[in-house]
Amino acid sequence: MVTLRALAPSLTRITVAGAVGAALHIGQGNCDLIDDQAVEFSRAVLHQTDVDGEVICCEGPKDNAPSFAYREKVGTGRGPKVEFVIDPVDGTTAASKGRKDAISALACAPAGCFQVLPDDGYYFKIATSYHSMGKIAPDMSIEELVRTVAKNKGVPIANFTVIMLDRDRHNDILAQLRKLGVRIILIPDGDIAAAVVACTPNSGVDLLIGAGAGPEATIAATAVKILGGTMLVKVWKDKKDDAQRLDRLRKVGVDIEKTYDQDELAKGKELVFAASGVTKGELLDGVKILPDGAVVHSICMRFPSGTVEKSETTLRFKGHPVYQQFMP
Repeated sequence: MVTLRALAPSLTRITVAGAVGAALHIGQGNCDLIDDQAVEFSRAVLHQTDVDGEVICCEGPKDNAPSFAYREKVGTGRGPKVEFVIDPVDGTTAASKGRKDAISALACAPAGCFQVLPDDGYYFKIATSYHSMGKIAPDMSIEELVRTVAKNKGVPIANFTVIMLDRDRHNDILAQLRKLGVRIILIPDGDIAAAVVACTPNSGVDLLIGAGAGPEATIAATAVKILGGTMLVKVWKDKKDDAQRLDRLRKVGVDIEKTYDQDELAKGKELVFAASGVTKGELLDGVKILPDGAVVHSICMRFPSGTVEKSETTLRFKGHPVYQQFMP
């Protein structure tokens, strides 16, 4: 039987395809077109991938955006039985406006390994390196959290860097961080990439903090686990939520008081995380469109080995078994 490890390069090709599909429409202001093309390009490659696969979650349905269907069957059926959590474009709005930090990303594992938090409201997320494993919690104050991570990493507060989504819901957190005097990177979209860089040695980023969507948490947790970092996720309770949200979450089995970590969101003895840059960002460079093809930058990680592979793919669309069908 082909192992997930051996399939890892094929899985990277899925995110390469999603990135190209999105990149062909960067800056056109049409989020649905970007999502639709990323999904269609990704699906075309998945159909040629030797797995007996199922997409158990795809970011998008909450906003009625184009996406993979829930429990959509993918692959040739000739390989291992696996499940995917896919975000064809994490940062659709950024890509539609020609802004940075959009990627195409997925997590893959043997069937039954992922726990995905419903795409219903937001979840508070913390991600950082292994230095703070077991030493932080989401109920800490922002100052206590930052000082704890900084102390464990041996980084002075003045050199400490936090990455977070630029959202109104984070205004209070942002004010506290600025009072502390830490460096802050505000990104328009893409907290999957932000979680990855926060756990990557010598990235210059020490901590991801803030509220984002559920499916991205599982994809990010997969990468964080492979890197040996720590990620904590808890239901974000916002006064702007509708009154029934917490009841909906309880009904589908979410413990609204629980803190989920990377080992609960991404279980199993084999895991793969893959991502490709759509626009230039903190983690990856963006797609470069050529007259007859494209250049795409990707990253692929595997568990349990912890292997991290970065690649540059040069595509020629004419005559390609996947891309030629989408070309005029």
